[in-house]
Amino acid sequence: MKIISYNVNGIRAAMRKGFTDWLSAASPDVILIQETKATEDQVDTGEIERAGYPYQYWFSAEKKGYSGVAIFAKQEPRNVVYGTGIDYMDAEGRNLRLDYDDISVMSLYLPSGTNIARLDHKLMYMADFQDYIDQLKKDKPNLVIGGDYNICHEAIDIHDPVRNKNVSGFLPVEREWIGKFIDSGFIDSFRFFNKDPHHYTWWSYRANARANNKGWRIDYNMVAEPLEEKLSRAVILPDAHHSDHCPHMVEFDLKA
Repeated sequence: MKIISYNVNGIRAAMRKGFTDWLSAASPDVILIQETKATEDQVDTGEIERAGYPYQYWFSAEKKGYSGVAIFAKQEPRNVVYGTGIDYMDAEGRNLRLDYDDISVMSLYLPSGTNIARLDHKLMYMADFQDYIDQLKKDKPNLVIGGDYNICHEAIDIHDPVRNKNVSGFLPVEREWIGKFIDSGFIDSFRFFNKDPHHYTWWSYRANARANNKGWRIDYNMVAEPLEEKLSRAVILPDAHHSDHCPHMVEFDLKA
């Protein structure tokens, strides 16, 4: 099973840049989308279906043109869960889950901490999300949470750890949280296979950052530990240029 996660920074803009042609060629079994910035009725869903994805699930924010997650799948899941049941999270359309027989996949868009108020919101979200997942894993142990976590875990995950040490996304409190999240029973799938530096998933639009590979690795496919023996590959796909993020993939041999 091949799963791709991708913050598209606006699904309609990404589609104008060739997203669906890329999706058809990449051909994951499931793609987890973040930051749709659209409702389903604003998108040419037929174009996505023609790319090979008849099963489309959308969870949009109440605020128009903001946030939102989606999942497109080749096979119909046996269960779909919109949100977490936590009101302030669900109002911003940040969590969507599909359950299959052998695996559950969640698209996550964790808030950014662009100012003091939003940082406080992010920290609250992080704490409540950990509690939610701790409970969810009891019922759904084979869980993959792919998405934009808006946090770099280690210095290796950011191009300039010294000058960014006081910037949200690389604050000690955020890094500590994601470390504890992993320690609670998850595998950072990319780092499971690749320990090398200079691999990023997001680049600022400013100062030619992407061309110079001055980026941040803030997007993850977190894999629950019971799936470890079924992991076969995890890669970042920086050649896809539909967003300021790039997609990242994890593959499983579910028959192993």
